[in-house]
Amino acid sequence: MYKALLIAGLAAVGNAMFVYGQRKSSLSNNSFSYLIGAVIVCAAIVAVVAISYRSGQAVSFVADNIVMVGIGGLGMATTYLGFYLLYTNYGAIYYVVYAVLSIITTTVIVGVIILGESFNKFQAIAMILAILSIILFTIGRLSQN
Repeated sequence: MYKALLIAGLAAVGNAMFVYGQRKSSLSNNSFSYLIGAVIVCAAIVAVVAISYRSGQAVSFVADNIVMVGIGGLGMATTYLGFYLLYTNYGAIYYVVYAVLSIITTTVIVGVIILGESFNKFQAIAMILAILSIILFTIGRLSQN
């Protein structure tokens, strides 16, 4: 569990860096310029990491898994576009909405329903509390308006 927490923390820091970069970047005529630049930098970094593993099977792996790679690429593009639109229009504070919706879609739909992974009563309670966090967040935002 500690390794998973550490890796998730690393991903969370990366997400925070992405949001910070977007929110602090200057506006441009092409609103997706930040997103395109960030994706190019990301792809370059991941390519360097992939090359350092020197498995020699990258091309055959992609060829053998082209449909899943396509689904993953579409998912990443959808995520990045969603991030961009959410943070540009509503601000970084709305990350909680994305996070909880990700918990539901990834854990329940992908993990439990599609992949058949186990899910116990404690995890169900955690899911209910996560949904409650969106309700409380919404009440809090409405009370400010």
